[in-house]
Amino acid sequence: MYAKPDSHPMTTRIARAEDAMDAALKSLSYRLTETEESGMEPTRQNGALSAMRNDNARVAEAPEPEIAPLPASAQRVPDAIATGRPSREEAEAAVRTLLRWAGDDPTREGLRDTPARVVKAYGQIFGGYEQDADALLERVFEEVEGYSDIVLVRDIPFYSHCEHHMVPFMGLAHIAYYPTKGVVGLSKLARVVDTFARRLQTQETMTAQIADVIESILKPRGIAVMVEAEHLCMAMRGVQKAGVSTITTQFRGAFRNDANEQVRFLTLVRNKS
Repeated sequence: MYAKPDSHPMTTRIARAEDAMDAALKSLSYRLTETEESGMEPTRQNGALSAMRNDNARVAEAPEPEIAPLPASAQRVPDAIATGRPSREEAEAAVRTLLRWAGDDPTREGLRDTPARVVKAYGQIFGGYEQDADALLERVFEEVEGYSDIVLVRDIPFYSHCEHHMVPFMGLAHIAYYPTKGVVGLSKLARVVDTFARRLQTQETMTAQIADVIESILKPRGIAVMVEAEHLCMAMRGVQKAGVSTITTQFRGAFRNDANEQVRFLTLVRNKS
């Protein structure tokens, strides 16, 4: 059976097709407006989109991934420490304010020169902010007759200040490493300890900083750092327990991977004979 041919002229059929297309576009436009006003996302119904996607619409940009901040130990010398740094006169005025807050008279004879002395002392106590620990280890002695065994410098005394209360903590640092390309001057390791100790610190951070700089500059086969200290913020205030010792360690390379190396390090540190 054959379909009955359309007897209408071609122009009439074209006009009807155009009218049908206009009606379809108006319907889609109406449904898209309803969807946008309701705050709903276009969905599929009966196999077709309920709203037409507008290619000219602005696409929301994907948020940039968050980058975790570098650990404190990675920043060995704070950037631009002189930026916005108070003058000596401003620092001395701050000390006078603290003296008055403590309940004393900064103008009396015994305290008259105290602000100047405190500021001068702070310049030395916190001098580590202006020192570059990396530069201390740049000179390596390679003529060591093939020596590649452990190098240990123990009982390095240090004095630091707790960053939470600005109260001193002090103790001993012990550093050991297995050299690869050479050794560094022994006094330089003590200077590295002083560089980090002469800043507002936590013992845990200071221990990691010492290991970090030795690892990055000397690139030894292994590093072991142990710091033992007494914190006056625990002895003078708060719980007020004097004589309590805190020990922190960092093991890298051969010392981290081999428990026997850790035992050897600890034995050498504790053997005072």
